[in-house]
Order: sequence, then structure tokens, then C-alpha cells
Amino acid sequence: MNRMKLFSGSLLFTMIIAGCGSVKDSASGLNYQLEPIPDTGEVLAEGSVPMGDSKEFEEVKLDLDICPGPFKPTWESIEQNYPGTPEWLNDAKFGIWVHFGPQSAGESGDWYARKMYVQGTPAYENHLKNYGHPSKVGYKEVLKSWNPSKYDPKALVELYKDAGARFLIIQAVHHDQFDMWNSKYQPWNSVNIGPKRDFIKEWEKAARKAGVRFGLTFHHEYSWWWWQTAFQSDKEGELKGVPYDGNLTIKDGEGTWWEGLDPRYLYGVNLREYETVADAANSRWSPPKAGIFSRHLKFAEWYSKWWALRMMDAVDKYNPDFIYTDGTDQQPFSGSGTGTGYKCDAMQRVMADFYNKTLSRRGKVDVFSIVKFRKKTNGTVNTCETSIPGGIKNDQAWIAETPVGDWFYASNFTYSSSAVVRYMLEEVARNGAFGLCISLRPDGSLDEECVKMLKEVGEWMKINGDGIYGSTAWKVLGEGKDGKLNVMPGGRIDKWQADHKYYNTDFRFTVGKDGSLYVWCMTVPSDGDELNVTSLGKNSKLLDKEIKSVELLGSKGKLEWEQGEDGLKIVYPGSDKIHSVAGFKVEFK
Repeated sequence: MNRMKLFSGSLLFTMIIAGCGSVKDSASGLNYQLEPIPDTGEVLAEGSVPMGDSKEFEEVKLDLDICPGPFKPTWESIEQNYPGTPEWLNDAKFGIWVHFGPQSAGESGDWYARKMYVQGTPAYENHLKNYGHPSKVGYKEVLKSWNPSKYDPKALVELYKDAGARFLIIQAVHHDQFDMWNSKYQPWNSVNIGPKRDFIKEWEKAARKAGVRFGLTFHHEYSWWWWQTAFQSDKEGELKGVPYDGNLTIKDGEGTWWEGLDPRYLYGVNLREYETVADAANSRWSPPKAGIFSRHLKFAEWYSKWWALRMMDAVDKYNPDFIYTDGTDQQPFSGSGTGTGYKCDAMQRVMADFYNKTLSRRGKVDVFSIVKFRKKTNGTVNTCETSIPGGIKNDQAWIAETPVGDWFYASNFTYSSSAVVRYMLEEVARNGAFGLCISLRPDGSLDEECVKMLKEVGEWMKINGDGIYGSTAWKVLGEGKDGKLNVMPGGRIDKWQADHKYYNTDFRFTVGKDGSLYVWCMTVPSDGDELNVTSLGKNSKLLDKEIKSVELLGSKGKLEWEQGEDGLKIVYPGSDKIHSVAGFKVEFK
């Protein structure tokens, strides 16, 4: 394999890399090395440089070795060689999103690190109150002081498993560029700064002991423009025009706690000279105009390699069951959407490397890659972020992902086990899996109401899990009054979802791994209520067999039921054990 000579832009970075030694992986034998950040020259006037045309920019094939094997770094090779989505994902069906990092310290919900540099936002005001002005005390100081002393992955895994979760989606790095492991390529990481802990190693150990599958997520593709708020300043007030700390250089750190740490490895470089970048930075959420950062091509190539190598490093160290890349386009570094700025094959290289490594380690490829919102491709799993599809979605394997409240912690979340169960059923009945994000407090603990919610979800799953784990969608996803489907609103699970009203006429269907049909009444009827499932009547065109038996899950008593011409009629007997949703197991002759 080709090896590049290691250079360093700082003494500390040299020491960090050298201290890690040669990363020798039993599967790959690779020892990746990376040159320091290229010089980016002077910064031009804000908005003065047009974006290069991504349509005319040919995709760059990176000079970056991967683990040898049948998977080559092309979509064609990946599709041809991938054996198919592993069955364990459909068996698992329900997982917990561990979306946690130093941004929780802001107690401001999602994107605290970016928004704390936008004057007038709640995140900015919280930062002023808790830390100081971002020109004097920036996000790097948040990293230094953050210490989640109550963060216990072992205890959390046990709680999540008891709640019914069969897989974990674990954040390895968010848009803030802070790696949550002993990162070879990023000195701004949780082992070197702040907690001084390898969180991913802790999660890996706990997940494997509990027999829970886990994947690692990477959200740093578009951090180079996401972080542009750190290069601006207050627009009004006493400190108007005083630059925020993203403008600092490694030389500015001499004699400080961060001496030797290059701020560019955290905040990136100033790209506000490109049209729309500054405006996008201050928007609630929007990427810059599609295109190429044409004056920064050497940096862009370096950045895409750095992006890929950090993922390869995590795969080398922790052998995950899947990897996840955040974005909104068909692949990272596409020249448009979140991939604005550059076009290259970094994603293909990461995936091919991952699959080849797994094949060498396990003798088979029983893993997958999530390239968020990518079109149907063999080799990838898709997501439905904070949304519920209109109908059954069978085109490819997918995971519905949504948080309770927000992706990072705030103090005003609504914790409702009924909302979680019903949201999950809306997704599972459409043939998806469900990944629920639970936000942790800055100290790594959970709100008491959140713990209560998870325990209630676990109680429900213990009774009803046979209709969830390994299930598939039925011929129709459900039914409602007068033929109209009453659907919970999508979005983040909050009061709106918790207050959504279902009725005795609202049903969802799944087919269990045992072949039985499971009927879910999306509320809990009162004792003696008569239910009528029209899809299961003798005249229904959906059935070719008569019903043999009907069982209320969680109840051992005899159930009164009759299959009539116009529906399956069930008299609800009542049960103290059942909450949120009543489930029925239906078997046919």
C-alpha cells in the first residue's frame, strides 16, 4: 500500500498522532496517514466569490487506499457484491438513537454549537449566561469544561434493552467536529479534551455484552460550512464587530490551555467569501447555494480525505454493525445539498473499505450503510427523518428516526410512552424499523420522566413484541372511520403527538415472524366496547381464509369475537396490563 509521509501543522498534533502509533488492523493491515491542512491563503470579501458549477466539475477519485477485497470504491461494485440487507435489522425493528455530545451542555436543543454564534438566538443567550461572550469564551471552552460525570453506557444499554431496543444508533461525531472516541486523525476528541473518555469504546463494550447491535453515525461532511457562524461577530451591542473565536489561529493559543491545538481542526476555515455561505450560516437551516468552493480545491480534497479517514479509523477500532452518514443528497460530497463544496468518491471508498473489512473479520457482510435519503441502492439502507410515509414503503430497507423533543437536550420535552408506541406502530405498519432518539442531560443522565417513559415502553413491548420483532407490513397498513386513515402527525415527538387522538375505529396491521396477523387498535378501548375491523370481514377482498382464532395480547382470558360479513367483531374484555395500544393476534384456518 502507498504510504504518505506524515507532516504536522502543530507540535501537539504531531505528538498525538505519534502517540497513537501505527494503527495495525488485523483485517486490513493499513496504516493511513494524512498531511496537515493546506494553506488556504487570504480571505476575500464576504459573498464576493461565485460558487463553481458542480455540473461541470468532474467527480474526483481520491488517492486513498482502502482495505483490499471484492468491494471496489464504485457504486457499481458495491451494488454487485453486496449480499443484501441483513435479516437482523428486520428482526430487531426497534432501536435507540444515542445522539449525545458536548452540544448538550447548551441545553438549547439541536445545533447549539452553531447557533451560539448567532446573536439573538436562545443558544446565544444561554451561552452568554453560562459561559460568556463567544468572542472571549467560545465552543472550544465548552469542550474543555464538559464532563458528563453521570454518563454510564452500561446502565443505559440495560435500560434501553429493557425498553425493547434491539439496536443502538450511536453518534460518533456531530457537526461540531468533536470525535467521541480516541480519534487518530482529530486531536479535538473526547480522549484528549474535556471528559478524557473513549465513549465509543464504552458503548461498544456495553452493547456487545448485552447482545445488542450497534452502528456509528457521522455528521461531519458539511461541518466546513455549518461552522461559518464562528467566523462572524455581533451585529449590535458593546462588542459589535469583535470577531468570534473561530477566527483564532494556532499562534493565538500560545500560553493558553489549548496551546498546540489548531482551531482549524475544530472550526474549519473561513469560507464566507463564497456567495450565500454567510446567509445560510445564519438561517434556521439551509445549505449554501449548490456548487464548488473553487478557490479551496486543495483544502477540499484534504477535508474529504480527513472526513473519510476518521470514519475508517472508527470502523477499524470498533467493528460496528452499520455506519451512518448524515446529509440530504444522494451521497456526501456531491456538489449540491449538504454536499455543497466539492465532488469526490469519499463515500464509495468508506463503504467499500467497511464491507471489505467486515468480510475479512466476520467471513460475511452482515452489516449495512445508511446514506441518508439516498435513492434505492443495493448496499444502503435509507431513513425517514421525523416523518411518517404516506403508505407502505417496500422499495428498500429503512429506519424511521425521530427524537423525543429534540436531537439535543432541552428542559421542556414531553415524555409520553403512548406517543412513542403509536409513532413506532405508524412506522412498523409501513414496513420500517424505528430509531428513537432519547436526549441526555449535559451530565449524561436522563430526566426522571424519560426513565418512566422508557420503562412503560418496555412493559408494552414485553406483551406485544411478537407482533413487532421480525414483522412485515400486511396488504394494507391500517384502517379508520369511514375509510379514512387517522395518522399521527410526523415530526419530533412532543405534545402535538402525545395529544393526538385515536379512536376504537383506528387500526394498524403487521405480519409477525410466525406468520400471524397482528391487529393494533391505536387506543385502549373501555371494558365491553365492541370493535369492528372491516378489513377482516368475510366479504373483504383482502382475505382468502377464514379466521381460526383471535387473542388479546396480554390477556389469558377467553375473548369474545365473531367474523361477520362486514368485519371482525371483538368485544374488548378490559385488562389492567394493557396501555397505549391494544394488540390482537389473529390466526387463520
